[in-house]
Amino acid sequence: MSSAKKVFSIASKTHGGDSPLLISWQPKQGTYLAVVGSNRTLIIYDRNGQPAEKLPLLDTVANIQWDKDGDMLAAICEKLPIIILWDSNRRKLNQIESSFKDPMTFLTWSKTASILAVGTAKGNLLIYNHSSSKKIPIMGKHTKRITTGAWSKDGLLALAGDDKMLTITDESGDTVRQTQLKDQPYALMFSERKEDVKSQLLEGTISLVLNKRTIYLYSIDRPDNPIELAFQSKYGSIVNYHWYGDGYIIIGFAQGYITAVSTHAKEIGTELFQLRSHKNYLGDIVVSKTLNKAASCGDACIKTYELTDLKDVESIINLEDLGQNLYELFWSEDGQLLAVSTPNGTVGVYLMKLPLVASVCSHRIAYMTSLKEITIYDHLSKARVIN
Repeated sequence: MSSAKKVFSIASKTHGGDSPLLISWQPKQGTYLAVVGSNRTLIIYDRNGQPAEKLPLLDTVANIQWDKDGDMLAAICEKLPIIILWDSNRRKLNQIESSFKDPMTFLTWSKTASILAVGTAKGNLLIYNHSSSKKIPIMGKHTKRITTGAWSKDGLLALAGDDKMLTITDESGDTVRQTQLKDQPYALMFSERKEDVKSQLLEGTISLVLNKRTIYLYSIDRPDNPIELAFQSKYGSIVNYHWYGDGYIIIGFAQGYITAVSTHAKEIGTELFQLRSHKNYLGDIVVSKTLNKAASCGDACIKTYELTDLKDVESIINLEDLGQNLYELFWSEDGQLLAVSTPNGTVGVYLMKLPLVASVCSHRIAYMTSLKEITIYDHLSKARVIN
């Protein structure tokens, strides 16, 4: 059993109460949690669960994401041809014309610059440089809806969508490479796997899920030799996956299984372990690089694991108050707070790690025991004075 404390919760009715939410932790400082649901009100919560900003919008939101420094939150709506930007420093809302009339379906910020890529339902692409306010509209990057994508540390943009095409684009909008995929793509990421010949790129490998069954690895340096990793059918469909450590991938499956595979050239696809961590279903799996831990949700609980020893469950957080059906996990970048959501829009936020804050005065010690609590301990009487 875990001693993790609930910091705050959000009732389902707060954001509409009839559908899953879009949720995003602010990176770097991690002061804010952005949440929006079917009632079209984007609420920015602070770390204590208090609304710091409420932004009523005119349409259902399709996607939200913070930029790399947490300065700017971007949002796109299902029908409006605009990009919504909220400046967290100035607490100011701006709107940018998208240059396209078709609905926007996907957005992602660059890992290295203040550059936003937005994809549309007809496969068009807009690259927006927030620093210079320059927009690069690109017609027909894909022939159908763009659904997934990511920027690399090298400034390359990979996109995929309903046309089952993978494209790689530079910051100017020019296509560097493209390849046909055999199934529907999901959850595209950039990383670096360990190969015999070292890549000149910081992130030379693109990974994505095909048809929720296999993981596809595409090397930019060796585009003619993609690798596809298949798994046992008893695992069920792939729910989510993450890169960690020195070229490893942890994968969560719908039937409650978790496994990790190596992408090293000599042991590519080798399963390092197999664990059925949830009996009935697994809703999501996430990784905290700061804590070097993973967490999964399902069966009315969250389970955590040490990435150095994934064979055993480290802790269990029981969530009966949220119901049996858990949907997604969101871990703050500093590893302190873990949010879990349900399909009807309920959210619980739990304290996973406390910052080490303490002070000594004479024979008394004051130390932080939660985000809202300080305990004072008397060393002479060996007792807590107050908390």
